[in-house]
Amino acid sequence: MSQEATVRRPGYLVKRVQQAFRQACDEQLRPIGLSMAQYAVLAALAENPGASSAELARQCFVTRQSLRDVLNGLRAAGLVAVAEEASAGRARPVRLTGPGEAHLEGAQRVVGEVEERMLTGMSDAERRRLAGLLRTCAENLGP
Repeated sequence: MSQEATVRRPGYLVKRVQQAFRQACDEQLRPIGLSMAQYAVLAALAENPGASSAELARQCFVTRQSLRDVLNGLRAAGLVAVAEEASAGRARPVRLTGPGEAHLEGAQRVVGEVEERMLTGMSDAERRRLAGLLRTCAENLGP
């Protein structure tokens, strides 16, 4: 397959958009002291307060080791707290702190601005169609 044919393939384009989106978000989040990976964890915790590390790793599409590194940074910054004792089994719940909630609010604005920039020139109908197509792709490949 030629290079020209490759760059038109949907899988390649999805990866290109994902990389560009992450890089743009990382650049815009840096001034508020967050990375896209940290934002993803904060957002997942807002949706699932008290989630375990294993649950967060699955929701954020990272390994447990990668999540451990991200959580250590967030904990050191005072943005999350990890329970000293497990609530059930060995899983220790993680929660947002007050400063974590405030950082998340700012980060959501930043990520929303990057997303808006990404979608510039698309009508509302095109945006809904794109979201629907991407959801279908994810469902087709999911478990």
